[in-house]
Amino acid sequence: MLSMRETFLATTERILDADPDVAVVLADISAAQLAGAARRHPDRVINVGIREQLLVSTGAGLALAGLRPIVHTFPSFLVERGFEQIKLDFSHQDVGGVLVSYGASYDMTTAGRTHQSPGDVALIDSLPGWTVHVPGHPEEARRLLLESIPGDGRVYLRLSAQENAESHLGVGFTRLRHGSRGVVVAVGPVLDRVLRATGGQDVTVLYASTIRPFDAAGLRAAALDATADIVLVEPYLAGTSAHWVAEALSDVPHRLKSLGVRRDTEIRTYGEIADHDLAHGLDAGTLRASIAEFLAR
Repeated sequence: MLSMRETFLATTERILDADPDVAVVLADISAAQLAGAARRHPDRVINVGIREQLLVSTGAGLALAGLRPIVHTFPSFLVERGFEQIKLDFSHQDVGGVLVSYGASYDMTTAGRTHQSPGDVALIDSLPGWTVHVPGHPEEARRLLLESIPGDGRVYLRLSAQENAESHLGVGFTRLRHGSRGVVVAVGPVLDRVLRATGGQDVTVLYASTIRPFDAAGLRAAALDATADIVLVEPYLAGTSAHWVAEALSDVPHRLKSLGVRRDTEIRTYGEIADHDLAHGLDAGTLRASIAEFLAR
């Protein structure tokens, strides 16, 4: 099976061949893999080199010219380095595009902190009107990319090296388990670990590959069917969606436990992805202990 990144690149190439209104903007990353598409469509596959602010501004300029841009690089370069251009050139000018990152949070552990971006969704979340997709499987990534091309909306598609074993192609929150002692929300590629962590526990498990817009109605329905204790497990900064949970349950007494990339420390070691999962408490064993302790209180 192709990885999320390989699926994205293959799907993008097919989109370019089929839709003359789509353009791709790159900053060296993935340029080699799209070299064939660049030869066929030299006016619609643009590599600006390692100039990430220009990358974003070029995408917005193409949108102003009537094209649908796909803007792609690693998240620390796309969202963090290019945030001012996202804010001004896309949001402030009210134009649409599809920003696609690969290398979520700490996927590229051997590249160090420069290539880590656990705060990307929180940054995008500070701007109104963005759809945020966090697929947990290559098929979800393919479908969400295809769904993002029509129209003129602003979309952030966050691809990861971590994947679940199966795809779940629902809209909003999909209920994968039913229980009465609480609701555990899993976003994107943390799902399999959450399912292992909650095995044998009397909890509802919700899954989402699209986290913005936030499915408030789906969360409310699940919370009203069970004890309104919510555990939110996200593969980026812990608590990124906490304010959306609070808004959805503003009239429902509830408790919330937010799990994700830790905010209280910075991990300065390299290691493997599994080492970082453990350091942030996102491995199945630590998740199980954290969830059980919270629900037992």
